[in-house]
Amino acid sequence: MDKLYDIAFIGHYTKDTIVSSSGIRVVDGGAFNYGANVAARMGLKVAAITRLAKKDFYVVEKLKDIGVDVFAHISPQSTCLRLEYPTSNLDERVIYVTSSAGPFTPTEVKDIQARAIVVGASMRGEVNLEVMEELAKKEAILAADVQSFIRINENEKLVPKEWPEKHSILALLDVLKTDAVEAEMLTGTSNIRVAAQKIVELGPREVVITHRDGLLVYTDGNFYEEKFFPKEIIGRSGRGDTCISAYMSKRLSALPDEATTWAAAVTSLKMEAEGPFQRTIQEVNNLIKSQYKNLN
Repeated sequence: MDKLYDIAFIGHYTKDTIVSSSGIRVVDGGAFNYGANVAARMGLKVAAITRLAKKDFYVVEKLKDIGVDVFAHISPQSTCLRLEYPTSNLDERVIYVTSSAGPFTPTEVKDIQARAIVVGASMRGEVNLEVMEELAKKEAILAADVQSFIRINENEKLVPKEWPEKHSILALLDVLKTDAVEAEMLTGTSNIRVAAQKIVELGPREVVITHRDGLLVYTDGNFYEEKFFPKEIIGRSGRGDTCISAYMSKRLSALPDEATTWAAAVTSLKMEAEGPFQRTIQEVNNLIKSQYKNLN
C-alpha cells in the first residue's frame, strides 16, 4: 500500500443496541466509524481498518461514500453491544457484549501508512501488544483509547480491569485518550489534572481526558480545557470516539489549544444526534465563534 493517509482508524464496527429512558434503538457504532466520519468531513485523507460480518457491509459503503478508504476484514459475526443507561446521568452506563468480530492481526495493519493512527477497540483482546508494536514501527503519531485495553468481557459484560501489558503499551503511544473514570483507575487519583501528569510519566506525550462537562488536554507541561455545549444530549454513545478523532485530526495542522477547542465543538454537535458526526464544518466554526474563545 503506497498511499499515505493523513489519519487512519483501527477498530471493530459495533452494532449498538442503546437502552435509555427515551427507548430502545439500534445504532451503527465503533470508534473507527465515529472517527472516520469526523476526519472525512474535515477534508482529510482517511483510512479505516475494521472487522465485521458481511451482512453489515452497508456501513463500509457509507464510509466509502464520504471518501474514506476502508480495509474491511470479514468475520463470521460483528461485534454487538448493548448499552444500558439506567439513570438520567449519561455517564452511568452498563455495556453488554453479545458477539465479537475477533482480534486484529499484525498482518491486517502492516501495510497502512498514515501521519496519525488512532486505535479504538471495544475491549481488550481486539488489538493486542503485537499489533501495537507493529503500529509503533511506523512513522506516525500513534494514539489509542485506553478502553481498548482495560475493558474486558466478563460473562458478556464489559468491566474495567488493570491490564498486564499497561507499561509496554503506554510506552509505545504518543497520545492517550481516557475518560475521568478510567484516568482514576490508571493513576489512583480522581483529580484529572494530576492523573494526566501521571499518565505522561508512563509514556504518552499528550493526554486527552473526556468527562461529563468537557475535555482536558495535557502536553508539554501545559493544560488546555474546554466545555461541551450541546443544545441537548441525544447521542451520548460515541462521545469519546468523536472527541479524540476531532482532536487528532485538527492536531495535524494546529497547536493543542486550537485542537482542544475544535474537539469540544465537534463533540458538542455530535451529541445532539445519535450515531456518527454528520454536521458541516461551517456549523463547527459557527459554534466556536458563539461559545468558545476567538481562534482567529
